Amino acid sequence: PVTFSKNTFLILFWMKKINMVDLNGQYRKIRWQVNREIKKVIKSSSFINGPSVKEFQDNLQNFLGIRHVIPCANGTDALQVALMSLELNKGDEVITTNFSFASTIEVILLLGLKPVIVDIDPKTFNINPSLIKDKISDNTKAIIPVHLFGQTCNMEEILEIANKHNIFVIEDNAQALGSKYKFSNSEKQMAGTIGDISTTSFFPSKNLGCYGDGGAIMTNSDNLAYKIRGLVNHGMYERYYHDEIGVNSRLDSIQAAILNVKLKYLNKYNNRRQESAKLYDEKFEKVELLETPFVESDFDTHVYHQYTLKVKNGMRDKLAEHLSKNNIPFGIYYPLGFHEQKAYKQEFMSENDFPVTNQVKNEVISLPMHTELSKRQITYITDTVSSFFE
Repeated sequence: PVTFSKNTFLILFWMKKINMVDLNGQYRKIRWQVNREIKKVIKSSSFINGPSVKEFQDNLQNFLGIRHVIPCANGTDALQVALMSLELNKGDEVITTNFSFASTIEVILLLGLKPVIVDIDPKTFNINPSLIKDKISDNTKAIIPVHLFGQTCNMEEILEIANKHNIFVIEDNAQALGSKYKFSNSEKQMAGTIGDISTTSFFPSKNLGCYGDGGAIMTNSDNLAYKIRGLVNHGMYERYYHDEIGVNSRLDSIQAAILNVKLKYLNKYNNRRQESAKLYDEKFEKVELLETPFVESDFDTHVYHQYTLKVKNGMRDKLAEHLSKNNIPFGIYYPLGFHEQKAYKQEFMSENDFPVTNQVKNEVISLPMHTELSKRQITYITDTVSSFFE
């Protein structure tokens, strides 16, 4: 016969199932608004570059306080087009992190550029700026810092390096939309508005996600914005006149309509994530073998796309088994650094250059984090995790 622990029995009978992401629960609260906007698009039949796309573009510009937002089909396209707009040559070098989702390095290689990957900060998991300096060469043309798990990179130091060497900065802001970066003078600036260009993804599980694929490119440069608008539309600046080779990367009108609704709630959604993170932090404060997410500055600089713990003493995988037995989902982002991935491994990448990545990849585990998490669910999750270490 099948038997359950007491906690598992309770969760099955008096608590809603715990999901890594609860998009359905989030949708139910705004469905009348979402459904209304989708119906408007269908009624208008403007499915490509319809009014909702322009409306969302303007709304996101206002939200971020940036001059230009160019919607596109997905976050990977956003990164690729951002690089294309810089008119780099084959073999030019782009510096980026070793610990991120594949698209960050994928687009560099697809364009025939050379990825120069850098190890990460052990606390934030973001690219370590002090290591960037050693990788600068005459061929370095751009830096792509990735604001991982919802926290901005050390942009002040990265900008200082980039300005000194006349290098472009492209922020990969797919996981930190709505977060803020705090400069040393205490001024704050929205993530995605600091570099020359920034990109984001509206993949459904993101803090601002649509119900399919979507992305956007942001910049304060009028010249770059003009070029990017053509590149995402087959290189056209006038209909049927193709001035350069571009791509077909447009945000569907229905997805834009959905994003217009959800953008109104983004600050609220991020606040909910921060509240959940605070509860997690408090519950894990006395668990010696756990290291909770480090926050570089004020609390609003982290919007917790993921709540990622570090598990010490080689206990991560056993904890993962314990969570599975108790019906708690989890994520391991990312199991390998780029230097170990078959598709991206390069001769010039040395195992010895990435001691932090090599350690962190075996320690990190992400717990459920979304807008619909209840205190009851968090209590169950934290009690289950804590009991593992008792």
